[in-house]
Amino acid sequence: MLEKINQTAAYVRERMTTNPHVGIILGTGLGNLATRITDKIEIPYNEIPHFPISTVEGHSGKLIIGKLGGCDVLAMQGRFHYYEGYNMQEVTFPVRVMKALGIDTLFVSNASGGVNPDFEIGDLMIITDHINVFPEHPLRGKNYNDLGPRFPDMSEPYSRELIEKARAVAERNNIRTVEGVYVGTQGPTFETPAEYRYFRAIGGDAVGMSTVPEVIVANHAGMRVFGMSIITDLGVPGKIVEVTHDEVQEIGNKAQPLMTTIMTQLLAEL
Repeated sequence: MLEKINQTAAYVRERMTTNPHVGIILGTGLGNLATRITDKIEIPYNEIPHFPISTVEGHSGKLIIGKLGGCDVLAMQGRFHYYEGYNMQEVTFPVRVMKALGIDTLFVSNASGGVNPDFEIGDLMIITDHINVFPEHPLRGKNYNDLGPRFPDMSEPYSRELIEKARAVAERNNIRTVEGVYVGTQGPTFETPAEYRYFRAIGGDAVGMSTVPEVIVANHAGMRVFGMSIITDLGVPGKIVEVTHDEVQEIGNKAQPLMTTIMTQLLAEL
């Protein structure tokens, strides 16, 4: 594993002209945020040694190195999911490579279903915490001390400092945001009404099929994390309707300019 990380990092490093310290993972319907990145170098995933290939519509599959908000960034336009058949080490491999390249702050985004009755479709949720219900843990197996401790602390999985800064950015720009706990599930099915009720009962505000494994590994690696979800459907009694991936992408596309504003201005303050 260490050898693969180092080989991949070396390949990417040879193509870098800057030394970014911020990584960004763009999820479903949010890939267009990458168009705001300037002075960029793009590397297709299929050209990167040991990198998985994104198989989900809406995930372009490119690593982008450039500037956003005046900050040097390394962005993933498209992520990898457990439901695609990858194991957790493969899903989180890019985070390991980011750390090897000097990334110390990770921004993650996703589309999710809201289970908080106060949420509305199109809301931007600042992630304050998460609940992991994936059937496999990304740190299961041999621990490499060079990557992080055997038992990493998770008392602050999402940086309180970055959350506070994001609140201020949203307020300055009159952007409505909500806050809550993200529940990470295996997928690929959308949730049943009973599952939505369950996720609300255990403390969730939104549910999705990504993010949690990447955030766990980022914390293991000593990174600070900021996360946002676009609420693309509602799993609230009386508001549950049939949902498709196309609709999720469409709502994500409509909401992403607001998320782009928050993330870009937040980057400018780092």
